[in-house]
Amino acid sequence: MPELLAQSVLVKAPNPVARLLLSHGAGAPVQSEFCQLLAQQLATQGIEVWGFNFVYMQKTLTGHRQLPAKMPVLMAELLEQISQMPTDLPLFIAGKSMGGRVATLLAASDLLPAQVKGVIAYGYPFHPPKKDNWRTAHFADLNRPVLVLQGERDPFGSVQELAGKSWPLIEIKWLETGDHDFSPLKKSGFSQQQLIEQASLLSRSFINEFILEN
Repeated sequence: MPELLAQSVLVKAPNPVARLLLSHGAGAPVQSEFCQLLAQQLATQGIEVWGFNFVYMQKTLTGHRQLPAKMPVLMAELLEQISQMPTDLPLFIAGKSMGGRVATLLAASDLLPAQVKGVIAYGYPFHPPKKDNWRTAHFADLNRPVLVLQGERDPFGSVQELAGKSWPLIEIKWLETGDHDFSPLKKSGFSQQQLIEQASLLSRSFINEFILEN
């Protein structure tokens, strides 16, 4: 396997209660504005955020444009990153879009280390836009709880499309009129920043369920 970009702390948190390993979406690195804003808001909730780029993205950033690798490769890369994480705080894995899908696939395998308490997906790609091939078959095999934070009008899975669907270990929280990047309609009265703040608060509530048990 090519050498992975070592993960790094995106944002430190004062007196952190948990640590979150964040991966990116298919088209933008963990240094993207969305991931940086999210990490900053999570840190205000006492969550120390670490991030990394998958190998294909790191090559793209060096000028050698690459398409995303196949899911088994991405899963192996995420697993390697998890193995390098410190163990002094409860650990959660999370991802923007594709990164969230990789994390949930790993949580549906028997490979995920016990130190990982749960998974958070920021804008889960339930299906490609305007296509009906759903990426949810593995949800039946999850062995960790998953929080999905989803914009109501996300073309990868909107509130209307998800109506009536449920999975035992999946909790979906909706962000009002948000799109795939949590940008709301102007008429909602919210800003993207505010929806990202909401996502961070919901993330902390989810994490609290596990750290308060210990």
